[in-house]
Order: sequence, then structure tokens, then C-alpha cells
Amino acid sequence: MTLENQDQNKKSFLRNFFLQEEVRGREAEEVSFDSSEAHSDPPLKSLFSHQLSSPMPISQVQSFRVFVATWNAGGKSPHSGLNLDDFLQVHDESDIYVLGFQEIVPLNAGNVLVAEDSEPAAKWLALINQSLNRSCSVASRGSKPALCSSLRFQKPSLKKVCKSFRTESRRRLKTCNCSPILGRKYSKDCCVWPPSTNMTEEYCSSEEDEDGLGNYVSSESSTPASASQMKYSLITGKQMVGIFVTVWVRKELVQHVSHLRISNVGRGILRCLGNKGCISVSMSFHQTSFCFICSHLASGEKEGDELKRNSDVIEILKNTQFSRICKSPWSRIPEKIMEHDRVIWLGDLNYRIALSYSETRKLLEQYKWDNLFDKDQLKIEREAGRVFKGWKEGKIYFAPTYKYSYNSDTYAGETIETQKKRRTPAWCDRILWYGDGIRQLSYRRGESRFSDHRPVCATFMIGAQVSSDGSRKASSGFNMRVESEEHLPLTRR
Repeated sequence: MTLENQDQNKKSFLRNFFLQEEVRGREAEEVSFDSSEAHSDPPLKSLFSHQLSSPMPISQVQSFRVFVATWNAGGKSPHSGLNLDDFLQVHDESDIYVLGFQEIVPLNAGNVLVAEDSEPAAKWLALINQSLNRSCSVASRGSKPALCSSLRFQKPSLKKVCKSFRTESRRRLKTCNCSPILGRKYSKDCCVWPPSTNMTEEYCSSEEDEDGLGNYVSSESSTPASASQMKYSLITGKQMVGIFVTVWVRKELVQHVSHLRISNVGRGILRCLGNKGCISVSMSFHQTSFCFICSHLASGEKEGDELKRNSDVIEILKNTQFSRICKSPWSRIPEKIMEHDRVIWLGDLNYRIALSYSETRKLLEQYKWDNLFDKDQLKIEREAGRVFKGWKEGKIYFAPTYKYSYNSDTYAGETIETQKKRRTPAWCDRILWYGDGIRQLSYRRGESRFSDHRPVCATFMIGAQVSSDGSRKASSGFNMRVESEEHLPLTRR
């Protein structure tokens, strides 16, 4: 069949399809075209007319519980005995887990300039899976999962680890589902949207490389038994030198995730290498766009170093660009961070306290959090409008998270042995958000002694537009209410 005949058949199919829809009772308004459009293709006229006449899908806002955490690992690789249950608050389950790490490998020349070590990332994934899917992965006699046990004896393959933690094909997560009419039901027949299982080799390869797991994920599907037993599925995991971000979603909600994209911005050596910078994850959940930014900003506690951190934030917002994978001409899939409906920024932002070490220690010993927080650089810079303008952060009721002596509850510098490593204690590790429909339930720090940083986590109720065509409601669903920060339940630690 010639290309001309194929084109005629495609046009004929579209024309007949929309005529049948109108016969079934859908009233279409007549769309008038001026003389300059007299030679337009009839199928395109029909398509345009149908889009205008079709009623908008009825949707409602449902709330989903989202757990967000950031942890600077201090260049240490996790051991198999590290228990993440308290860190992930598994006793109070969420629908989505967004976990960001910094310095999962030492920031030496080998990791920055040559090839990053992916073994720690694989170990973190195994430990996260062990906690989130514990009831499913532990054998009936209480033995530890084979994957976790294998960490002691052999170097794990990140490719196999990632494949083991998925319940859906990652390729499916990156498809377009933005059109309720054509995107799902007729994608195989219409050339506008890429089919969900029959994408071109060029499209697959470029997108596979983009989200960082293209080198890890096998084309083979995970075993049905393991997938059916998991409560949470790995959506994505991306490493850039020491920065590592991973997103997990409740298994039954994975079907509502689409348009998955990743963007990296290096702000380290030469202001471009990956020892500092960010990894951003963009995805659509139901009919709402989400963006999660995991960053590690410029370090230093000298006066003026906060301006470097401000610059990092500005450049990240400016240079983060998500590829356009949706082929629909009517889509509004965001390509920049601030175009998303819901945005959460987490990481080691490295903002310090503008006081001397002795002054800071005195306020710490007196538990004068408000006086200490008044000198927080991030608070000062935000209030001056120099960075994160319009963003929100929950009230801090916990002690500074940096810098601790390893395996200790004392800050570095309090003993003779640690004086060379002394830093003024600071709230380096933070979580902020931007956009409506986000209500913070808690903002706290963990107490693990694994690193010189304490982990910080926050739980949110986040609203998403859900179609009322029978889609599954949120597991923790209630109608979304946006409340002011003054009404947020917070616990002093």
C-alpha cells in the first residue's frame, strides 16, 4: 500500500469515527472557518469540532498522603543492618514516598570526574524496599529477604535491583494519558499520541537515558509473584554523583502515573559538575502535575556563602528543562519547574545560622529555637525576597540537623578529638513547597546516628484532580482543604 493510500485511509477513519460519535447523540457546534482556511484537511476540521463540542470530563479533588524525606549520608554506604522503619514512618503509611539523598558516595575526584559508584544507590533501594514492603518480602518464618541478605556477600546489580522493585513497566509510566477521548482508547489508531506499548526505537532510547534508569532496567518484566505481593512500586530512581532521588507509589495507584521525566542540573566544580546541583522529577498523577526537586547546594559558612546558594536556586529554576514527551497539540504538560501544579523542594540546602559557634551553642542549650531561627540564613533570604519567593516551609520545632559527630548525639567540635571538624550547628536540611492544594501534616527530623546529618522528613496531604469516571479514590481520601500554616499540627521535638 502506498503512502498516499495510507494517508487517505487514516483520514477516512477519522472522518467516520467522529461522524459516528455525532450520530450517537453528541451535539456538535458548527465551527466556521474563514476563506483562508478553506483548504484545510476535512479530518482536522472534524477533530477540532469534536474537541470543542465534547463535554469536559467531570473531575473532583482527592487528597493523597505524600511522605517526603531528605538525608545527607555523609559519603557513607549503608550497611545491611540499617533499619529505615522509623525514618520512613512505616507505621503510618503514605500513598507516595519521595526520598532524596545527598553524598551517598564520597565527593572525590573519582566519583565526580570519572564514573560514579552505583553500589550505594542499590543498597539504599534494597533497604527502602525492605521497610516499605516488609510484610510482603519477609518469609513466613521471619527470615530476611534474599535481596537484602545478598548485600553482605556480593556487589548488587542496580539493574536487577530496580527491576525487582517495579510492578509496572517503566515504559508505560512515560506515555501520554492527557486526552480522555483519544489518549487511552484510540492511541493505537491515531497518529497524534504515541502508543503505550509500540513506541519507536528512537523515542524509547532517548527517554530511557533521560530518567537515569535506562542503564539499569532490563526489558524483561519482574516475576509475577513478586510484583503481585508488593505494596509499593518503584517509579523512578536517579543518581548524579552523590545525589540520589527515588519515588515509590502504592501499587494500585501506579496506573495513574504518567509523563515521567527527569532533569539534572550540575552546580559543583566549575559551576557545572554534579558534586553539587539537583535532580528534578516531573510526573503527572491523575490529572495533576507534580515536581520534586532534590538538591545539594553550595557549602560554606563564611559570610556571603549564602549568596552562592541563592545563585544555585536561581540557576536550577532557570536551567531545569523537562523534555516534551506528550505529542498532543492541546496538552499542557509542564516543561519548567514553576509550571507544575504541585512542587516540593527537598535536600541539603546548606543555609547556615548567621551567628558565631559560641552564640549558637548558648541558644541551643537554652532551647531558644525562635531566637536561633531568626538568624537562619534561609529565613533571612526568603523574607528579603532574594530566594524562594512565594514558597512555604513548615515551622521548625527541631534542633539543627548539622553537624554531628558520627554515631553520636553531640555536635562536632564539642570534644578535643572533633574540634578540627567543628561547624556551627545549622538547619541545613530542609523541605519547602510551592502551589495550592498542599497541606503539611508534620515536619520533623529523624534521630539516626548513621551520618553527620540528621534526616528530615515531612508528611503532606496533597490534592489531585481525579476523574469521576469510576477511577479509584485515594486510599486516605477526603475532600481537600487548604489551611494556613498556623493550623498545621506540629510536634515539638
